[in-house]
Amino acid sequence: MELSNQFNQPGFHDDVVLEVRDVEKVYQISDDVEVRALCGVSLQIRRGEFMAIIGQSGSGKSTLMHTIGLLDNPTTGEVFVGDIDVTDMTQNELARIRNKEIGFVFQSFNLLARTTALDNVALPLVYAGVGAGERARRAQEALERVGLGDRLDHAPNQLSGGQQQRVAIARALVTEPAIILADEPTGNLDRRSGYEIMTFFQELNEQGITIVLVTHDLRVAQHAERIVEISDGKITDDRIVPDGERIDAHAELEQHLISIGELPEYDEYQYDGHSVHTIHMTDATPSVGHATERGGA
Repeated sequence: MELSNQFNQPGFHDDVVLEVRDVEKVYQISDDVEVRALCGVSLQIRRGEFMAIIGQSGSGKSTLMHTIGLLDNPTTGEVFVGDIDVTDMTQNELARIRNKEIGFVFQSFNLLARTTALDNVALPLVYAGVGAGERARRAQEALERVGLGDRLDHAPNQLSGGQQQRVAIARALVTEPAIILADEPTGNLDRRSGYEIMTFFQELNEQGITIVLVTHDLRVAQHAERIVEISDGKITDDRIVPDGERIDAHAELEQHLISIGELPEYDEYQYDGHSVHTIHMTDATPSVGHATERGGA
């Protein structure tokens, strides 16, 4: 898969799908102690881009993620989803917008333990009021899209760590959200699974899906086309990744497979009327508990 940086091409990424304006977040620890987690942060997320937000522990990246994900209200400032000001909405109103517009992928997968992959993926559609038949159809399509069409009835404990994260990605996709927000998605995975997950994200972005990835790891961030750095609650850098520096996850995975003596196999599937070729994802990825190399994207 050849990556191209389309960010500055006319007409590409023109639509702002989410924006925060001059956002501050202050946590009151006690009467005389407060923590300023965000300090006047402004950021636009444009349709179809792949953005990475990078920062170390305590930088404010998690607070910014919660703000972008409508999980927490700012102390001051404004948040827009499209052209809708959501800053002062109630928690119930935010939950409805969140369920429709934002798909979440977490480091720890957050799957229901005694529930099948199909039902885990369908869960956001339950909250959206979609009928049972339509839920099952869309959930199956989402699982097929991430290569798990033969794992519909498997519970999480019957899946590897990489497969569980793919179920989480399918769950994020099933509502056809405006943004997929991924929080350290490779942090609990072995090296191979991490490469596979980043391959999925790049493929999804090539299909036009907007992705915001939150990470502390520069190498993971370099899979994106735009990197936003945050430190001490302030954005310190916002840059486009040059084509020569951006990591092609497909080539990275291919090279890794060759290095461990495996011959890459390729799958073909149809998406939006086009044939898509991708490396076949393993059905035997070591689970998190057996991984020897972690966070390895």
